Amino acid sequence: MNRLRVLVVEDSATIRSYLTGVLRKDPSMEVIGEAVNGREAVEMCARLKPDVITMDMMLPEMNGVLATEQIMAYNPTPILIVSASVNRGEAFRTYDALAAGAVDVLEKPHVDEDGDGWEKRFLSTVRIVSRIKVITHPRGKLRAQNVTASGSSSQPAASSFTPAGRASGKIDLIAIGASTGGPAALVSILAALSPKFPLPVLVVLHISDLFAFAFADWLGGQIALPVRMAKDGERLPQKGTPGVVLAPAGRHMIVDGGRIQLTTTEERNSCRPSIDELFDSVAREVGERAAMVLLTGMGKDGAQGLLSGRKAGAETIAQDEASSIVFGMPGEAVRLGAASHVLPLDGIAGYLKKLAGEASIER
Repeated sequence: MNRLRVLVVEDSATIRSYLTGVLRKDPSMEVIGEAVNGREAVEMCARLKPDVITMDMMLPEMNGVLATEQIMAYNPTPILIVSASVNRGEAFRTYDALAAGAVDVLEKPHVDEDGDGWEKRFLSTVRIVSRIKVITHPRGKLRAQNVTASGSSSQPAASSFTPAGRASGKIDLIAIGASTGGPAALVSILAALSPKFPLPVLVVLHISDLFAFAFADWLGGQIALPVRMAKDGERLPQKGTPGVVLAPAGRHMIVDGGRIQLTTTEERNSCRPSIDELFDSVAREVGERAAMVLLTGMGKDGAQGLLSGRKAGAETIAQDEASSIVFGMPGEAVRLGAASHVLPLDGIAGYLKKLAGEASIER
């Protein structure tokens, strides 16, 4: 049996010893290297070719974000962030690393936490992350070429094809769902929309509750549109009101009676917030005047809701397999026939602009 080859990146000797000890107790795992800073991580990844990397964010010499950028640009490898969520700065670095291509995030164990429970989650997450086929992210190469994040060459080229779909200007609301790989996908789409993009955007993103508290502020710093967390009972934003509204951690976001409702009803697809809950409610309330987008993610959350949307006459879009970190959720939607369009990531923003009446069809 081939063992899973793991590179552990952690500057704290105590935590590094704990993580490697947990991994070595599992006969299916092999720790092939231990890096104490980001530069070592990049060098050891290139030399040792691990199957998966566990990456801390707060590292000397080169932090976890920069190390992730370099690895994903030159030696793409599944990366699991193992970090604390104690302050906004570290949370922001975690989001930056996810946007740079890291696959998932797991909080470090707490003193009062059940050790056996955390260790099982850690090993399970390492296995899951290792199975994900990652893609090259050019951000590290662009940084090396001194290309700024705001420069045009840091953005992917627009898709040369935009599906005809319906006539522009006939959509009032956009709903987006994403999971694994979602932060990068969301930034790619939303950063391409102008600050006056006329359609409100409702977003459900699966992210650990402990890391979700500052996501709206981080996302708002990456895009021109205003971003905020949803408020229970607020009126549904109307067409002509630019902005992105995020579901808070641990609560479903649905549309009901012209208002946004936040609920703590049971999980759906083991998720709360659930993309299916949002999409189903948008299908009922907005119907054919809605557009729904299901992005990269593990599992099947959102697929049934996208099907509800298509049956109600909504525009339904699934991210294609080639551009998805994980094709689980959009792949299930495609299998169900829920997607009226299957588009590459760099083609979705252009289509949303067209639906909003901001762009013409390109052929």
